[in-house]
Amino acid sequence: MIKIDRGIIIALSLSILIGGMFGCKRNEGPMERSGREIDKAVEKTGQQIKKAVEKTGEKLEKAGEKVKESVK
Repeated sequence: MIKIDRGIIIALSLSILIGGMFGCKRNEGPMERSGREIDKAVEKTGQQIKKAVEKTGEKLEKAGEKVKESVK
């Protein structure tokens, strides 16, 4: 019986697994595409909300300054 070193078996197994991961072409299904589109929409919405909050903050600051000036 031929005795094979454990390290060789592990190295060969890892090589096969890594080759399989990078060698296969990944087909994207409809769920993956939908998920990607949802992620994009959420990111875009977040950016728009951030802009709106910044504009509102600027307007509130200006209004506060006007109130301070009118009280003097």
